[in-house]
Amino acid sequence: MRILLVEDDAMIGRAVSQALRGEAYAVDWVRDGEAALGALGAMPYDLMLLDLGLPRRDGLAVLKEARGRGLELPVLVLTARDAVEDRVAGLDAGADDYLPKPFDLDELSARVRALLRRHAGRGAPLLEHRGLRLDPATREVTRGGVEIALTAREFALLRALLERPRAVLSRERLRDKLYAFGEEVESNTIEVYVHSLRRKLGADFIVTVRGAGYRLADDSP
Repeated sequence: MRILLVEDDAMIGRAVSQALRGEAYAVDWVRDGEAALGALGAMPYDLMLLDLGLPRRDGLAVLKEARGRGLELPVLVLTARDAVEDRVAGLDAGADDYLPKPFDLDELSARVRALLRRHAGRGAPLLEHRGLRLDPATREVTRGGVEIALTAREFALLRALLERPRAVLSRERLRDKLYAFGEEVESNTIEVYVHSLRRKLGADFIVTVRGAGYRLADDSP
């Protein structure tokens, strides 16, 4: 899952980026409103964390333009503006949730998971398929009650497929979900992770759709 973090405070930006990357999210961090709009035009994001007090273009203007472009990604506003009228303005402009500063990183992570879950149309916190269970909160993956150890990238790729179990995801789309701007990506990196997941989950768990990408096998094991 790829997240756009729009935050001009260096200390907060570093802390949030590190926390979310530790949970296997790809995070692009920009520090002003114009850069945020540029990033939104260049890349499909799963969620945006948006400060309101930004240089060059404030967060409310960024939010309004994003919604005006028809972008439907969930938006969590992070801001020191905690007056009721500010919260109302942000929500009315298209924000999905609001978290005042200072905030706890664990609460931020929980709100991110809830927004992603809601946006995907799911109520249950766990992702399940063919006897496999993935818990985004604990990053535990089990099958038949047995825990399966995955690397951060393997976990991120599996989570992306589980979020849309009937969809075919292209290699390019999967790379976008696993890697942030500036990270080096080998040409065969997705194939390598798929091969590793098949060794751990079974050769038939992930299906290759020739010329299109990958999807999960049908529900029945």
